Amino acid sequence: MDKNSAYRPNITGAGEVGVAVGVEMDKSHIHRTNRLFWDTKGSDILGTTALPYYGAFVSEENCRLLGDVSGKKMLEIGCGSGQSLQYLGERNASELWGMDLSENQIEKTRQHLAACDLAATLICSPVEDPCGIPEQYFDVVFSIYAVGWSTDLVGTFRRIASYLKEDGAFIFSWSHPIHKCVAVEDDKLVFKKSYFDESWYSAALGESTLSLADRKLSTYVNALAEAGFVIERMVEQSDDALLNNGDFAKKAKMLPVTFVIKARKL
Repeated sequence: MDKNSAYRPNITGAGEVGVAVGVEMDKSHIHRTNRLFWDTKGSDILGTTALPYYGAFVSEENCRLLGDVSGKKMLEIGCGSGQSLQYLGERNASELWGMDLSENQIEKTRQHLAACDLAATLICSPVEDPCGIPEQYFDVVFSIYAVGWSTDLVGTFRRIASYLKEDGAFIFSWSHPIHKCVAVEDDKLVFKKSYFDESWYSAALGESTLSLADRKLSTYVNALAEAGFVIERMVEQSDDALLNNGDFAKKAKMLPVTFVIKARKL
């Protein structure tokens, strides 16, 4: 399928994001576009995904990737509005750190954690860039639907590896790439986009615009290997208890919506 196809599902794979056109990968332009998106209407349009949920129909309570976090130093990539850091703080993590591309999201996190009587070190920066986060410091780095915004996946994973202690864990989730290729038409699943198309595209959602690329699962796996990680576990299946009778859930019963990977720094 032509990379300029107008069909592009949203970040969770449910429905279309709007009119999408292929664009050249320009790191600075993509950062500006996505920063503006999250500084303005991002949360309103795409909502918030946070622990104990890794994404649609996948929960920490069921897959137990984090386990006991008490006494651990935790860094979240893409801290959003702060709910995941709250979840960990209430489970006695020793230190909470968060970074996000959007200053608006950082401020939301700061206000939310203050209201919960929790403290965190928060940094506004693209995940690819050096930003003063200490190296070989964290027990766990995690990301809920944020790593996929990176313009340099291998570079991002290498930087995340540098933040982790030896044998530290990296856990991240993103929209499953096969899910984003398939649409529901007349109660049938229809391929609308090539799984192999990893081109960048810009999508208009009302007055807002975002820029993304839909990477293959192997792209994430190989980038982890290049950055010095070994994969411990991968979750693709949905939690049956979370499924309902909506069209989105019907699709989720047929193919993965979210994937989650837990990797260990060598």
